[in-house]
Amino acid sequence: MTGADTPPSFRLSYVPGVTPGKWVRIWHERLPDVPLDLAGVSAAEAPAMLRGGGADAGLVRLPMDRTGLSAIPLYTETTVVVVPKDHLVAAVEEVSVEDLADEVVLHPLDDTLEWERLPGRPARERPATTMDAVELVAAGVGVLMVPQSLARLHHRKDLTYRPVTDAPESRVALSWLEDETTDLVEHFIGIVRGRTVNSTRGRPAPAARSKAPSKQQKPLSKGAGRGGTQKSGAGKPAKGGAKRGKPRRRS
Repeated sequence: MTGADTPPSFRLSYVPGVTPGKWVRIWHERLPDVPLDLAGVSAAEAPAMLRGGGADAGLVRLPMDRTGLSAIPLYTETTVVVVPKDHLVAAVEEVSVEDLADEVVLHPLDDTLEWERLPGRPARERPATTMDAVELVAAGVGVLMVPQSLARLHHRKDLTYRPVTDAPESRVALSWLEDETTDLVEHFIGIVRGRTVNSTRGRPAPAARSKAPSKQQKPLSKGAGRGGTQKSGAGKPAKGGAKRGKPRRRS
């Protein structure tokens, strides 16, 4: 198969905690002839993967280094604190950063939250990954603050989590190279933004393009001959040529 015969494909990367399944299903419904290839990547590696051409677009976490990249924020995640089930925090519905001031707060190297000042008491060393930090929480070493989707991703039966009302939040965005806004990228932008298939930037269905009647075409009226259509509003003259507004006869 030559390069010209190779069907186009769309490569989408995504970071842990992000679930692109809904958008992927819509893609397959609208563009069944264009394969969509998924690639998981860490939040730290996601920008470099896009710049290096390893993906056409990516679902990333903000903040990040956006040099040379376009990004559309999609949604913001709640930040939660992960604790053992028998921890005091498990007895309340939500906490503040100040409530955790006396706790050892683990800060993994792949943390996606932007802190002005780290909360709580620092651990002796930083875990390499969020997964490692979750293991330390289960061992009673400390607590961990992460976006809620990461708490769900690394769920354990002996752990739970609660929202932290005033912690920094992680935003999930769609990102791609600024100079590579291709038609396929535009299609995926339309999908994540909820555009319909017939929107101006969406891909119209082939049947709609070929069968949809033109709005300017109107059926011929019964009185119109083959030479042309009867103009709208042109009434049939009254019998006998009577005219409106006949002047009165002077006396």
